[in-house]
Amino acid sequence: MKRLIMRIWQQWLERRLPPNTEITLSHRSIFILPSGFGLIWLSLVLLLFIFGTNYQNNLVIGLSILLLSLFNTCILYSYNNLAGLHLRADIPPEVYAGQTLTFPIQLKSHHNRYHIHLKYPNNHSYTLMLVGIDEVQALVPFEHGKRGIVRPGRLTIESCYPLGLCRTWSYVDLAITHIVYPKPIETALQLLAKLEHTEPPSTFTGQHVAGIDEFKGLKPHVLGESLKQVAWKQWAQGRGMLSKEFEQPQGKPLWLILRPEPKSLERQLSQLSWQVNKLSQGEQHFGLWLHIPSGKDIILPPAVGNRHRMACLKALALYRLNPHTPQAGDLPHSASADSRFNAKENIEKLRTFTPSRSK
Repeated sequence: MKRLIMRIWQQWLERRLPPNTEITLSHRSIFILPSGFGLIWLSLVLLLFIFGTNYQNNLVIGLSILLLSLFNTCILYSYNNLAGLHLRADIPPEVYAGQTLTFPIQLKSHHNRYHIHLKYPNNHSYTLMLVGIDEVQALVPFEHGKRGIVRPGRLTIESCYPLGLCRTWSYVDLAITHIVYPKPIETALQLLAKLEHTEPPSTFTGQHVAGIDEFKGLKPHVLGESLKQVAWKQWAQGRGMLSKEFEQPQGKPLWLILRPEPKSLERQLSQLSWQVNKLSQGEQHFGLWLHIPSGKDIILPPAVGNRHRMACLKALALYRLNPHTPQAGDLPHSASADSRFNAKENIEKLRTFTPSRSK
């Protein structure tokens, strides 16, 4: 029965307060009820009124009416303290399993709002003493110990301003979706030059040296360098003299490989997570190959840079032994062992996958 009531309540909230990355609170999204102190206050008003009526004491009756009018005034002030409050969700910072997530929420209002509490279910609250015209950031904590996709759910915004007689609150869904990466565990680097009997194409290489094949980036111009290497477009934009830097592949590709063992899978993923960060810090070119016993493997060809590091960590965070189990945010897989390295479109989708906030 309780589950049925909760399901009906959630469906009603979905219709009345649909998810959105930006929400402004109004009469449709604000709820007001007496707080515990407010119930005691009303009990006192009733008691005084009965006492004054019974003993025909106009002074006591007047006091009870005064206290009741004060309670009614608090209802209006409590509503006004949340009405017009604008909330906007920001992209959360990078986080690993076992760490406390902090979801940044930006708040502002045309008028000052006081004592605003923000909280996710079964988590600690974050309090803002004052919210005004300028945006202020609230870092709302959320405990989550496992890797994978996290959806914190509805955020509770509440206030008992001004006298604590009324509790005013709202449940908003800022449509936040975030990825928790496997917790890094230090281990020895385990790079392989080839993958068993499958030799990757020569276009995917493990290391790069200075050359002329691929554009690497821009660097400060050094006197004596060829003017052909000067980035004239950037110079025209007033960014100073910069030289284009190129590189070319050298040697065989290097790979991090996951051969999953069900009993120690999480530890394997944590070790790979540490290796990915370690290799990226050293600007080492490497690829990632995740074997899936009952499905098609996930392959990211060798590359370097923060974009590649993030793609590898996301692949580790969303890895599943059974790919047929439905899960939001599935990663693309390549078609077969012979065509894995040709699935450039899927690889690009994996690399550009970011924590989303659906509207």
